[in-house]
Parts: sequence; structure tokens; C-alpha cells
Amino acid sequence: MRCLMCEGLSLLHICSSCQKTFLTPSIYKRKILNNIEVISFYKYSEIKDLLHTKHTDLGYYIYSILAKNSLAKFAAEFDYPEAITSIAVDDYVSEGYSHTAVLNKALKSRCISPQFSKLRAKNRVSYSGKSKEFRVLNPREFEVNEFSGKNVILVDDIITTNLTLTQAVQAMQKRDKDVLFCLTLADASLN
Repeated sequence: MRCLMCEGLSLLHICSSCQKTFLTPSIYKRKILNNIEVISFYKYSEIKDLLHTKHTDLGYYIYSILAKNSLAKFAAEFDYPEAITSIAVDDYVSEGYSHTAVLNKALKSRCISPQFSKLRAKNRVSYSGKSKEFRVLNPREFEVNEFSGKNVILVDDIITTNLTLTQAVQAMQKRDKDVLFCLTLADASLN
């Protein structure tokens, strides 16, 4: 097999050299709802082509590599005095897997416990490539399935307009869950 980035021979879809060179994460932060921090690991423009694989069979492998290089490292270094539940935003299975579930799974650590199928959109419309106006007119209508734990981290792949994460946070707050912060692979507002 060949590395998707350098086209050199590799046992991985992205060789370890390219992972070190191109997929070393940085930390980018922004706030939603005036106080909830969203931490992203990449600029959207840096990994745009890799993110678009989520709609293909290859996506599972690419998202696993991205999650290992960012979210798993974050979780290994993160410490908190209480138990935390991580919840993927709409981890609905499409194309044979859920890209947000892959990201969420990488957060398993001594203080973070990933939970699955807990935050699902009743409105199945895709926001990919859509305008902010379209997103406002077509809210996700999240429903929260029961889970134990009060402290929550929300996980998604991209933050663009803030609308999806804002709606997800509001759905959690209605269930008396305390969203500590959100994690995304990429922030689309960064150049």
C-alpha cells in the first residue's frame, strides 16, 4: 500500500513520517454560548481532504489516524478530579461506521469514559457544505438518551458556524448535564 500523502510504500494509510510531519496537532480555541470552550487540533484547511474521506470506505482508517494523533494524546494528558463522560455529536452509522464515534472512542482514558448513541439528531439533514442560513432553518433537533454522569465533553469532527455544537450543548443542558468543553478535529474559521 502507498501512503496517501507522500505516496511512499507504507503499511499504514498515512505513513508514520507523514503523520509526524503533517498531523502533529496544535491547539485552537474558541467559545460558544459565551462560555463553553471548543478546542480544535487542526485548521480545517490543513486536513480538509482527509476530513472529506468520512463519506468513503477509507474514512474509518483516516479518522482513526487523526483521532490517534490528536484526541487520544489529549486524553492521555488530560486530568480532572471527577469522572467525565465523552459524547459524540450524532454518532449515527453511515458508510459502515460513524466518524464521530471513532473520534469519541479515542478519548478513553483514566478520567474520560466514552459513551455511544447518546446524542442523536432527529433531523437527518446534512450540513456539509451548506450555508449558515440553511443550518439555522434546519435545526438538528437533538435528543439525548439516558446516561449516567453529569460532566460531559462533546466531540465532533469540524466546527464551522457553531450551530451544531450550540444545539448539542443546549440539548445536554436541558437534561441537567454540565458540558465542560467541546473537542473537534478541525476549526473551519481558521485560515
